[in-house]
Amino acid sequence: MLSVTSAQLDAWIAAFIYPLARILALVATAPLWSSVGIPRRIRLLLGLAITLALTAALPPGPAVPPGSWSGLWILLQQMLIGIGMGFAMRTIFSAVDLAGEFISFQMGLGFATAYDPLNSSQTPVIAEFINLLALLVFLALNGPLLYVAALAQSFVAIPISATPLASGSWLNLVELGSRVFATGLLLALPILVALMITNLALGVLTRAAPQLNIFAIGFPLTLIGGFVALAVSLNYLAVPLQTLFEEGMAAMLGFARTVN
Repeated sequence: MLSVTSAQLDAWIAAFIYPLARILALVATAPLWSSVGIPRRIRLLLGLAITLALTAALPPGPAVPPGSWSGLWILLQQMLIGIGMGFAMRTIFSAVDLAGEFISFQMGLGFATAYDPLNSSQTPVIAEFINLLALLVFLALNGPLLYVAALAQSFVAIPISATPLASGSWLNLVELGSRVFATGLLLALPILVALMITNLALGVLTRAAPQLNIFAIGFPLTLIGGFVALAVSLNYLAVPLQTLFEEGMAAMLGFARTVN
């Protein structure tokens, strides 16, 4: 007859529940997986499936009962690590959204908004288009599999233990968030420069021919120039997006390596 002691049962539960806490935290915060369009039950099943797939290959964790105070502290720490990793990747998509908003406002389409059911907010149409394009590039790069690989590597870089996070961990996330504006501006810069040249040309045209109604021709020309610049830049957008996603994955593991 098979007999299982309480210590063995606690060890089995701990070997599953601690990785599950980190993985579910990442699923709840990482772009694509955290979309409100995905039901919570599906996200829960996804976290359970990833945990089952990775548990056998993970380093052995601490033999601490999850119901003890030390076990609750470890659970909280794993959730914070997963949230930090998801936030590190979310900053990349936030930069893409910001680039789309820059382009929309410069083209004069800031008023053209549409309801985004994924984020439950009003988003400029151009920003929504660029965000969907970035999401397609992310899927083309096997983004979900990159998430799983980053999770597996994070358990090696951050072994599950009661050791608290290093003081520089959250500072790294704050510094990463501070780069959102600069990254979004660099993504939108070619189109912004083209629109600035269009506006300068309109200004020169107004000085040369004051009888022209600049309000009648300025808005259509700005729209045409913006769409032409956007169409031309789409051919070269995949490479910087791929670089940003690689930086995001490196930031997820970089945050992990700052843990003592």
